[in-house]
Amino acid sequence: MKRVLLVGAGHAHASLLAALAQTPVEGARITLVSPYARQIYSAMLPGVIAGHYRRAEAEFDVAALAERAGAEFVAGEMARLDADTRVVTLADGRSAAYDIASLNAGSLTELGVPGAAELALPVKPFERLLERLRVISRVAIAGGGASGAELAMALRHRGGEITLYSEGAPFAPPLAARLERVLRKRRVDYRPGMRVDALEPGTVVVAGRSRQQFDLVLWAAGAAPHPWIANSGLALDERGFVRVDAGLRSVSHPEVFAVGDCAALGEAKSGVHAVRQGRVLEQNLRSLLADGPIEHYEPNPRALLLLTCGGRYAIAARGEWSAEGHWAWWWKNWIDRRWLALLAGKKKAPSQATAPLSEKRR
Repeated sequence: MKRVLLVGAGHAHASLLAALAQTPVEGARITLVSPYARQIYSAMLPGVIAGHYRRAEAEFDVAALAERAGAEFVAGEMARLDADTRVVTLADGRSAAYDIASLNAGSLTELGVPGAAELALPVKPFERLLERLRVISRVAIAGGGASGAELAMALRHRGGEITLYSEGAPFAPPLAARLERVLRKRRVDYRPGMRVDALEPGTVVVAGRSRQQFDLVLWAAGAAPHPWIANSGLALDERGFVRVDAGLRSVSHPEVFAVGDCAALGEAKSGVHAVRQGRVLEQNLRSLLADGPIEHYEPNPRALLLLTCGGRYAIAARGEWSAEGHWAWWWKNWIDRRWLALLAGKKKAPSQATAPLSEKRR
């Protein structure tokens, strides 16, 4: 009986567990380690902040999903992974050995700017973010990607005075121009080409020659690996993420898969990509247990992107094409609710066309 350890309940592992719940795997004892028994679905987080969803509507039951998949759920924070001895240790001192491991633990928010670690509120973990956002006032957001833009418009919808700093939008020019128009229409103080250089006591944002005080600074700029990955013994890229082959396996330790934000895959760290990785992970886990062939993961640079705009309005984009309207929000709402229904065991595994395509960089 092979010991299979799943670290984290990100999109790829959620997809894997939903598939295992429908078609169990033979010859494995599966354990899932994740900090929370219930987890917020990040695609619906802006809707929770804007008031379109109750928090409970945007959560899925990780423990129940694991149980349906025949996996043991262990609530815990990772402290150490030793890839050479195949042992993981949790923050409370518990340890476990594995024969096969899969890492889908997400990433942290990069806080390399002076003062950011002490004075900014990272957007992750989402649970802590929601607790701090109960009162909305003057808020600065560092990071003009999908996460920062959606948060800015959601908070503005709640009545906050929002300033969004963006060193450079990671979008094609037509989409970047459309997003800027929507941000300004919603009266977000959008500052493109303006990076946050430092934070100072009193919650002062320093950006070039500009100095401005806020009640709260949210940090949504850049992804950083978990510290335990750095000391794992796994081969890493220059940023500290796990290097994987075409089969999503560590290039140094092929018994370890890595998917989602913690993997170095040469594409945006995006939930829609992670769900697609989850489907390949499922096939390759089954193949590895049965000594079968390994399937290759093919990145899709034209994945659909749906950006919520505060109200029940969204931007849809694929490649160079983009459009916007209330219809796009309702489309996204349908996709997201369908995905949560799948994780709750109320739907069968979705086809490629009905997966949660609305998810993007977080």
